[in-house]
Amino acid sequence: MDVPKLLEAASLLVPEEIATENDLTVNDVWEHLTHDEWEVALGLLEELGDSHPLPLSFWQALATAAEQMRLERSAAWCHWRCYEARHGVIRADLTLGPADHARRQTPFPGAGVLRPMWNIGPRTSTGEPDLFVAGLWVELAPFMEPGGRATVRLAPLTPSDWQHVRPGQTITMHEDRTVAGTAVVLDVQRPSAPAAP
Repeated sequence: MDVPKLLEAASLLVPEEIATENDLTVNDVWEHLTHDEWEVALGLLEELGDSHPLPLSFWQALATAAEQMRLERSAAWCHWRCYEARHGVIRADLTLGPADHARRQTPFPGAGVLRPMWNIGPRTSTGEPDLFVAGLWVELAPFMEPGGRATVRLAPLTPSDWQHVRPGQTITMHEDRTVAGTAVVLDVQRPSAPAAP
């Protein structure tokens, strides 16, 4: 399927009454599609998807369109949202340790590349914190600096291990056995339907 058809198909999945904080609607998307402004239409659809939960097929269509337009970050974001549509959303306020007190000395990319371990509460049989892997997407920033603070989205490697995580809970990030950062869970949204195997 070509880019315009993918974007048209995705826009049909957006309820007409949905609007973003900037009062953008699906009608604005159609306006850009009629002028072959595909990248703008893609960006507006991503924004509409951020303002209201939309189905997996919406994000799949956007991911394919972004790949065809060679928009790597948009494609990565849409694939990330596909994961969230299947498994749910966990957002947290993360503060990294400063470079002079932590293992990490350099910034890391914010687009879901880093997959650190997290202490989310459970303990091993020996009483040590049990650590669980989750990918990390930094909202509104291309990188996260040592000592920085940002809202992040987490994609657990095994979502069932994270079922007990709740808003307000403090969790810690680890790139080795030491604490690399501390996060307070802001939001947990479970998927509306069970994830397909």
